[in-house]
Amino acid sequence: MKRAPVNPWNWSLGLGYNQAEVITDTSRQLICAGQTAVDAEGNPQHAGDMRGQIGLALDNLEAVLAGADMNLSNIIRLGVFTTDVDEALKNFDLLAMRFGPIQCAPPMTLLGVTRLAIPGLLFEIEATAAE
Repeated sequence: MKRAPVNPWNWSLGLGYNQAEVITDTSRQLICAGQTAVDAEGNPQHAGDMRGQIGLALDNLEAVLAGADMNLSNIIRLGVFTTDVDEALKNFDLLAMRFGPIQCAPPMTLLGVTRLAIPGLLFEIEATAAE
């Protein structure tokens, strides 16, 4: 897979994502459902703790990717949903810690929502990946 960033403006790079990417030479794609802060039995974890929920949601996303023999570097698009945009943004360094070292800045959308599917969840992240 080849990636070519498209950034008519540079401001998004400071936030860790490209405005767009041209993706070529892919052989397969993986569409991931939204991942949240739940354990292996689907029980919500880290009640009231945005940072804990973001960390576990990312762990769960990585587990889904690994199940398809992929990793974070395969992600070509992210969708993020949160019940508190300001609190989520305060903790986006967690995304930077995972995506920065692999120099991956997939296009991303962040949306504030009134609630997520399971009460108590504060953060959900969905991804499209390719190789």
